[in-house]
Amino acid sequence: MSMDRLIENIVKTQNPSVVGLDPKLEYVPEFIKEKKFKKYDRTLKAAAKAILEFNKCIIDEIHDICPAIKPQAAYYEMYGYEGVKTLYKTIQYAKEKGMFVMTDGKRNDIGATMEAYAAAHLGLTDVGGEKIEAFGADALTVNGYLGSDGINPLLEQCKLYDKGIFVLVKTSNKSSGELQDLKIGDKTVYATMGDMCEKWGTEVMGKYGYSGVGAVVGATYPEQLAEMRAALPHTFFLVPGYGAQGGGAEGVSKGFDKNGLGAIVNSSRGVMCAYKKEECDEHDFAKAARREVIRMKEDIISYLPRIAFPE
Repeated sequence: MSMDRLIENIVKTQNPSVVGLDPKLEYVPEFIKEKKFKKYDRTLKAAAKAILEFNKCIIDEIHDICPAIKPQAAYYEMYGYEGVKTLYKTIQYAKEKGMFVMTDGKRNDIGATMEAYAAAHLGLTDVGGEKIEAFGADALTVNGYLGSDGINPLLEQCKLYDKGIFVLVKTSNKSSGELQDLKIGDKTVYATMGDMCEKWGTEVMGKYGYSGVGAVVGATYPEQLAEMRAALPHTFFLVPGYGAQGGGAEGVSKGFDKNGLGAIVNSSRGVMCAYKKEECDEHDFAKAARREVIRMKEDIISYLPRIAFPE
């Protein structure tokens, strides 16, 4: 299954982190922006072209040391159809470099609409009998709070095309507890959603013990992260909130299993804007991103056993 490929990339790189390519134009170095503005004026096309060059340079520097990227769709959609084109090209470029790609779209709907989302991001689109890959990510983040009606169409695509999903369970934002910490009987809403992930995952189990249904569990809540790791032995975690949102390596380590697997930790601004934090020459932005990926990796694995396949 899809998570098997992710796990294999993690073991190969000995790095359980994913780079969130969520680029605002302000993150892009001036020399790239000015080059695109000169060619395309100050247009959405220029912005999208600048972001694509920025993304490709970072991918070139990190693909050998980082297993995955996670582009957030909103940061591309804000630049219109040109931005969506850049999202597609970013996904394809990262896959060509051997990286696992999880699109952060947090899609949430039912029936035919969710079937359309599933086909767009994970499956194939029928064009007059021809089956065409629209975006081609390996996994998609989804909101499961509409229940199984919103998940089943995705599971079909996962089975057909060897893809995965990450369902929102305990998110990293401050107000998440307003709903997710409420109780249904004696169990929290987030724990109930976690149990549903385990159930959904039985249809798409992988060879390393994890299913194609992952869960988003935030680094900002380490106690809940530990709780969910114990409760969801077959559910792989996507862990946002490290770094800029306050989550630390010791806390995120609670999401991993005895083999140093079971979770992948996201950093977005920390990597994309590393050159600004370092105050280095902006032409060195991609090298700075690489240095930050290495720093993050070493920080996280210092709290983990050596990453290895299950025996």
